[in-house]
Amino acid sequence: MSKSPVTCHVLDSSIGKPAAGVPVQLQQLRSTDGPASTFDILAEGVTDYDGRCMQLYPEAAPGQKREDLIKLQAGRLYKVVFKTKDYFESTGRKCFYPWVEITFEVANPAEHYHIPLLISPYSYTTYRGS
Repeated sequence: MSKSPVTCHVLDSSIGKPAAGVPVQLQQLRSTDGPASTFDILAEGVTDYDGRCMQLYPEAAPGQKREDLIKLQAGRLYKVVFKTKDYFESTGRKCFYPWVEITFEVANPAEHYHIPLLISPYSYTTYRGS
């Protein structure tokens, strides 16, 4: 199975280790009408022992390939949501940011989009990975 068009890697910089067990959602912008933008959930996953979520696909029905279920579109906005509070609580720590949302625009749907996230209980940072 090939990796999904959007993948992520979460590292807990406060302890210098991968953040395993972080719930992750991939969302797509549906509407910017009104005072708030609306996103639809495309897929959900959880980071593995190495802090990676490489198979961020929706569940496939019988006879479907998961790879065919997500086709990124040029000019569309997507968002990856990391539920960091769940992770920190599972390690006995409190955090300031209960989740981290990273919104990005797809310029070229043929490219792979890798979203690394470095977290600690009171900060986070990200960049476009490869």
